[in-house]
Amino acid sequence: MKEKLILALDVAEYSYAVELVDKFSAYIEIFKVGLELHTAAGSKIVEAIHKRGKKVFLDLKFHDIPNTVAKAGIAAARSGVFMFNVHASGGLDMMQKCRDEVVNVCLAENIARPRIIAVTVLTSMSQDVLKHEIGIQHSLNTHVRHLAGLSLKAGLDGVVASAQEAALIRSHCGRGFLIVTPGIRPSWAAADDQRRMMTPKKALQAGADYLVMGRAILNHADPGQAIKLIQEEMARA
Repeated sequence: MKEKLILALDVAEYSYAVELVDKFSAYIEIFKVGLELHTAAGSKIVEAIHKRGKKVFLDLKFHDIPNTVAKAGIAAARSGVFMFNVHASGGLDMMQKCRDEVVNVCLAENIARPRIIAVTVLTSMSQDVLKHEIGIQHSLNTHVRHLAGLSLKAGLDGVVASAQEAALIRSHCGRGFLIVTPGIRPSWAAADDQRRMMTPKKALQAGADYLVMGRAILNHADPGQAIKLIQEEMARA
């Protein structure tokens, strides 16, 4: 269970992020570095996590023209991250080019290839937002299924999606396809801005491979105890 729980370092200060890594390294193997922390601290936070023998999920959600995303992916691979993501809505060519160029560089330079996953629909978004603001007329489930299939076709390792869509993705994309699920909330945690949530136990039972959690742990009165409770719940799945 230690490998399946990813702690999101959704903080703005480098020193605080390092403090969290040091504090929870006994319980956590993979730490997520997102937009806020990476913008504030840059690549040195990735280096600091690696120096402590831990893995990094670089959550920057690359979404640009294919050449730019491929170059960003190569930079991520060279930094030694365990996993990074792109937006599936960037299209097949963007995802394929990123995957192919990262593979080529890793082979040429003898470096470990990171897992490349694609974001389907953000867990903060609802069916109503998807339809009336983004202009997607078919259902949220249909859209997630389509983007997951597109990611598989592009040769990516998996997707980021709500655990509510995990079973749908698993049946559509098969057992080897990674499903990374944010929006995980134990029954005792606040929902915050997440719309499509699920408990840790139910997420794993639905087919999730990794659970990404941040505020539910960090905002708890005893974060270490929160991690223990979550991992115990995961073990029961």
